[in-house]
Amino acid sequence: MNKINRRSFIKSGIAGIAGLSLAGSGFAGTGCSLTRETTVDKVKLGKTGLKVSRIAMGSGTIGGNKESNQTRLGMEMFTRLARHGYDRGIRFYDMADSYGSQPFFGNAIKGLPREKLTLLTKLWTHADGSDRIQPVRENLDRMRQELGTDYIDILLMHCMTQGNWTENRKHYMDGLSKAKQDGIIKAVGVSCHNIDALRTAAESPWVDVIMARINPFGTNMDAEPEIVKEVLATARANGKGIVGMKIFGEGKRILEEEREQSIQFAWQESNIHCMTLGLESIEQMDDAIERVMRLSGTFSGTD
Repeated sequence: MNKINRRSFIKSGIAGIAGLSLAGSGFAGTGCSLTRETTVDKVKLGKTGLKVSRIAMGSGTIGGNKESNQTRLGMEMFTRLARHGYDRGIRFYDMADSYGSQPFFGNAIKGLPREKLTLLTKLWTHADGSDRIQPVRENLDRMRQELGTDYIDILLMHCMTQGNWTENRKHYMDGLSKAKQDGIIKAVGVSCHNIDALRTAAESPWVDVIMARINPFGTNMDAEPEIVKEVLATARANGKGIVGMKIFGEGKRILEEEREQSIQFAWQESNIHCMTLGLESIEQMDDAIERVMRLSGTFSGTD
């Protein structure tokens, strides 16, 4: 059985998905061997009323300026990776306007049953009073067109970095609330890159879903893990759906033992409901699915 070390894990991302798949081979030190029959299960996302796959396919690794490592794979390889994930139970897709990944997911999900998918995307926002304020509905119409869908399941305001975001993002909050009322989106929330912003999200009645940075090492996080865990516990108690991100410290914690520790921490201590992983190859995806399903204590998925 193969043991994927840091070098091969990174190499698998560089190589992309050109024939790389270890599904069915098992992994050293895991205590079990899973096959392609093992699929990702679904979990309740707080009190949002949504059920999502335990893993979301992320698309923002080194993302910005309408591109990311995932989109840089090219449309064909991106679609193949997303379809492989779908076959293994990943029905939750995490994207953002700033990653340029909406058209890629739009292509990947063509022909798939929309009711089985959860589409999460993020809108970059500016403080009220800025001349760069964008019309919310026009952006949502464009995003839905890129995705080829009538509705978006989860829409987050992207990258909140200040605790007072509920005061200076009212334009966007009002627009998103109206879209939710009209059935264009099902749930609203924020992705956080600041502990004060996270605390505000945990308490805000407007927020349905929070995306938070969490790993056992404190790498690329908003505060020490114990502090973030405490805030996320409050958020869960308030009914928020919690999506964990930066599980591997934005690719800085990918040694074999670090990946194992990170996934174990995510399920046993972090107070998240599910996680988004920025995977770049079938090999990485299969490795992540094996670990998540084993360490979460779940060995079969559902539609």
